[in-house]
Amino acid sequence: MNATRIIGLILIVAGIAALGTGGFSFTKETHQVKLGPIELSVKEKQNVNFPIWAGVAAIVVGGALLVFGGRKG
Repeated sequence: MNATRIIGLILIVAGIAALGTGGFSFTKETHQVKLGPIELSVKEKQNVNFPIWAGVAAIVVGGALLVFGGRKG
């Protein structure tokens, strides 16, 4: 299996994962005020959504790399 087919397989798996999860969330801590030894911070939960078209495009491109990746010339 050459590198092109491996990349195609990775793209297919990533596209399926993107469609399955829809996105992810993380907590971001920001420092709002620092007054001497006292520091106030705020924790914000942020969501990152994967577009459906990006997941589908990754699957299509990965499939094309699997099919046409091994051909030479």
